[in-house]
Amino acid sequence: MLKPRLLHQSQSLRLQYKPFIHGSSGSSTANSLPVWSIRPSFSNKNNHLRVGSIKNHSNNIEAVSSNNNTTSSITTRSPGPTTTTTTTTTTEVTEVVTENEDAVVEKDVEIVTTKEVVTEKFISVKATITVTLTVGGFLTNMGLTRGLDDIKDLLGQTLFMELLSAHLDPKTGLEKEPVTGFAHRSHREQGEIIYETDFKVPLDFGEVGAVLIENEHHKEMFLKDIVLDGLPNSPVRLSCNSWLHSKYDNPAKRIFFTNKSYLPSQTPSAMVRLREEELVTLRGNGQGERKRFERIYDYDVYNDLGNPDSSLKLTRTVLGGSEEFPYPRRCRTGRPMSEADKYSEKRSSNVYVPRDEAFSEIKQLQFSAKTVYAVLHAIVPSLETAIADTDLGFPLFTSIDSLYSEGISLPPIKEQGVLQSILPRLVNALASGDDVLRFVPPETMNRDKFFWFRDEEFARQTLAGLNPYSIKLVTEWPLKSELDPDVYGPPESAITSEMIEQEIKGFATIKEAIREKKLYILDYHDLFLPYVSKVREIEGTTLYGSRTLFFLTPEGTLRPLVIELTRPPIDGKPQWKQAFQPSWNATGVWLWRIAKAHVLAHDSGYHQLVTHWLRTHCVTEPYIIATNRQLSVMHPIYRLLHPHFRYTMEINALAREALINAGGIIETSFSPGKYSMELCSIAYAKEWRFDQEALPADLIRRGMAVEDPTAPHGLRLSIQDYPFANDGLLLWDAIKQWVTDYVNHYYADSTLIQTDPELQEWWTEIRTVGHGDKKDEPWWPNLNTPQDLIDIITTIVWVTSGHHAAVNFGQYVYAGYFPNRPTIARTNVPTEDPDNEAWEMFLKKPENALLQCFPSQIQATSVMAVLDILSCHSPDEEYMGEKMEEAWDEDEVIKAAFERFKGRLIMLEGIIDDRNANFELKNRNGAGVVPYELLKPFSEPGVTGKGVPYSISI
Repeated sequence: MLKPRLLHQSQSLRLQYKPFIHGSSGSSTANSLPVWSIRPSFSNKNNHLRVGSIKNHSNNIEAVSSNNNTTSSITTRSPGPTTTTTTTTTTEVTEVVTENEDAVVEKDVEIVTTKEVVTEKFISVKATITVTLTVGGFLTNMGLTRGLDDIKDLLGQTLFMELLSAHLDPKTGLEKEPVTGFAHRSHREQGEIIYETDFKVPLDFGEVGAVLIENEHHKEMFLKDIVLDGLPNSPVRLSCNSWLHSKYDNPAKRIFFTNKSYLPSQTPSAMVRLREEELVTLRGNGQGERKRFERIYDYDVYNDLGNPDSSLKLTRTVLGGSEEFPYPRRCRTGRPMSEADKYSEKRSSNVYVPRDEAFSEIKQLQFSAKTVYAVLHAIVPSLETAIADTDLGFPLFTSIDSLYSEGISLPPIKEQGVLQSILPRLVNALASGDDVLRFVPPETMNRDKFFWFRDEEFARQTLAGLNPYSIKLVTEWPLKSELDPDVYGPPESAITSEMIEQEIKGFATIKEAIREKKLYILDYHDLFLPYVSKVREIEGTTLYGSRTLFFLTPEGTLRPLVIELTRPPIDGKPQWKQAFQPSWNATGVWLWRIAKAHVLAHDSGYHQLVTHWLRTHCVTEPYIIATNRQLSVMHPIYRLLHPHFRYTMEINALAREALINAGGIIETSFSPGKYSMELCSIAYAKEWRFDQEALPADLIRRGMAVEDPTAPHGLRLSIQDYPFANDGLLLWDAIKQWVTDYVNHYYADSTLIQTDPELQEWWTEIRTVGHGDKKDEPWWPNLNTPQDLIDIITTIVWVTSGHHAAVNFGQYVYAGYFPNRPTIARTNVPTEDPDNEAWEMFLKKPENALLQCFPSQIQATSVMAVLDILSCHSPDEEYMGEKMEEAWDEDEVIKAAFERFKGRLIMLEGIIDDRNANFELKNRNGAGVVPYELLKPFSEPGVTGKGVPYSISI
């Protein structure tokens, strides 16, 4: 029974009568205990009965219970998680003798002192919530709602929070009652607002597994993190880095889990339901147009590249969901369909991405996407105004040089100085107040003004330039097209054995060169040839299928041998093809230069559409969607992949809006024109395989390496001085070891892989939905063992980091002087169906023929401006291995593995420096040669030509 303890008579004090109520004094709660005793209100028929009353000298007394008939003992505790309150009371006990019902005789009286111990079983927990200042967020909200929000801040009712226990109640098997409270604004630090609150957490609450939070403001806010202090395992951190919607937009509370990672089978009992429900929320229901504040991840085809409502000429083929044009999936926006074309989605000024994928509003974080937006929406239109004639080319090479000295005067805009503040590297303010677009000479041009003219540099860049993914080993001879000869003409190449042997005489025969792996090719013949007749219908451009052969010299460098350009039968004319070779006469030299300009335009288009966009940006979006739909944020693989996915969906949405869209930069300035994305789809169908996106597999596929267990990395390179491959394999090995350490820590055996439902659904969804047009391909890896998972994750991580860095951050270095990499060829070679007048003009002024073939002024300057931004590291760039994720820091094993990974990357920096200083390595060292640094892990901000970020963030 519940009762106070009676103490010794010597401790007696005199008391007045007052009832003792178990529970909280002055309150009437459901948890209050019944009255123990009061003055008798019943007939006392017993001869001997003790009746007592107690005077209470404190509030909020909780009785000490006893499980037997003995009295409870008193325990004195030092200050700690349990607060002990001692209350001293006295009881006057009167012995009553009842002789009959009408007479009472009082005998002797004794005074007993009672001490009542009240134990409050809770601990005090302080929560600190950090909110990042935002542009356009709740801190800049004006008007009535801002006033209401300020009042809530003053009242301390900004954020309503619920602490959730990680474990179920062992007695009931139910979730424990959450501990709730409002967080109030405490103070402001640089760029951040700090909110705080104190919770009274029951002792038996157990480990905190998650926090539910509701934003009482009318505007969203960017929640950085939550830190709980006072718990046994304090501090408990919850890294949020998430936009917290207003409850007026969505009444559902947001849940944030602690940084500790769990496989599904290891999830704490009370977190199982919440883990599953959060994934259901992120998947959405596939209905309706997505709203800006939502965090829903779903799939759709690329049906938003065209703009038929603006003009039927801007209608574009739907990519994905068909055998003819297969393609990876993008994020669904739910916008309505076009009125002019039922297969196209309507365009809008803002393209939906899940809210946590957006990044451009965080104050003081200078994301490059903002400057990309400025280039696309301000600089390019200004250039179009400044250069009225869109077909106007450069009359002289000195006119090209003036872009770096004098620049281009831009027409005034409403807000003066805006462009200069956003793009200080490109836009300079004149004394008149006008803006001038003045390009910075790229490092290649600084080192050697005529670098672009040299054949050896043309060849070197296939191994150490912007697109090192296209060069292949020649394994069969003679070269032959696989296209239908009835449509495209004879399949035989115009390149003969005699041509090759004439160039390599004294070194090898054609058979010896192939056997000894000395013959290499850039092959854009069969991919481009089907689009030649279509592209030639576009005014101001032309196209060929092309092949370029190179010979590996004894010095380990490549030497260009021959270029073949092919035009299929067109307009009643038969197939035309011609092979161009380096020459020792003036006419042959200029024809070679013009043919080389065509090949460079093909390589630029392929690089941008396939090597860069398709193989990094585009194929990664389904990985991101599947990861958020199928892997809980608590999942260790989610937390391994998350930094590699940051901001990619946002930059992809921007690309669909203004880069790869109908009439965008790619269509107007690159060789395939309006068929660019169609050609990209064909490349996906013919060339893309997940199992060959791993760097070693890619090198083997192209014949650039063979497996050799005795060689470094288990591969023997066909060209020993292949800077991209040499540095890339070191980076690949470092990534793979890090992933191996991470995966093996969580998956001790294959059973854990096979029985992980989230992981299996993730991989299934990537294959059958995200890349659903290739779901039946036999080359998809299985996911049954830890090694399977290691290989899959390493490939994904490589694509988002090393692969993307190698083909992105050198864009301005190598294409900032556009004659080195023209993006489009506007005229045919002079020898294709020449008329007398055109031929005579070529002979008199061959330089003009090359300049007319180059991009127009508006094409060249628009692309250069975009490439400058795409090549730029923002000040807040997150480089791989530089900073540890908070969730990784929670586990000592993972923390140690990351430190080893970081150490390998630091070592890689030194190895690359040593290689670039080695004069024996001619492909990365020499007079006027830019060192190969694209895979150096770290970089300072700006256009540096180095640095490997975690993710595809630009």
